[in-house]
Amino acid sequence: MTGSLDALIAATAVFVFGHFLLSSGPLRTPLVRTLGQGGFLPLYSIAVAAAFLWMLAAYREAPAVQVWTPDPVLNWVPILVMPVAIFLVLAGITTSNPTMVGGEQRIAASGPARRAPGIISVTRYPFLWGTTLWAASHLAANGTAAEMIVMGGILVLGLGGMAHIDQRREVALGSAWGPIKLTTSVVPFVAILSGRCKLDWAGIGWWRPAGALVLYGAIMHAHAWIIGVPVTLG
Repeated sequence: MTGSLDALIAATAVFVFGHFLLSSGPLRTPLVRTLGQGGFLPLYSIAVAAAFLWMLAAYREAPAVQVWTPDPVLNWVPILVMPVAIFLVLAGITTSNPTMVGGEQRIAASGPARRAPGIISVTRYPFLWGTTLWAASHLAANGTAAEMIVMGGILVLGLGGMAHIDQRREVALGSAWGPIKLTTSVVPFVAILSGRCKLDWAGIGWWRPAGALVLYGAIMHAHAWIIGVPVTLG
């Protein structure tokens, strides 16, 4: 199940397309009907976590096949981009968000009284933009087949996930989704620049950027242990 590029491709495919499959109406609807929302969400989380751990293990043991050799200066791309990516991920998972798993239930229960709190005023997909930046920055600096498989998969999941969730929320929420869609944007800052909402810096707070920097330092320090590859500069 690990130790080859074929295993890594399989693990990445399960991780990426498993997200789309488990959240698609034809599979998700009968599962929720059978298990209830409280039973489906843990199942979804366990399946995604297991697929991610398989992908990580397969990546660590994949053979080193160099597809292209990036200029060493490109090593600075993830160094500079990752603080922003980590901030978006942290802000995304610590802010009430209608696009996260289970978000439609919260809106249905409480209504969209405050549609763009905190980081949601910047983009309604902060977590996915964080993972997209993570993948794109690492693709720029790494030319191995294993890196291209994993980061390419995460890039597909990040960008495709935004369109997929938008479509599902529109179907699930109907008219309740309209105000959220109008007052937020997929692309960062578009809703702010077009005057559809204002930057909610108070809702973001200082602790999220500070926490992101702490996490960035910890990840840099433990990168070789977690991923199996040390951080290198140009």
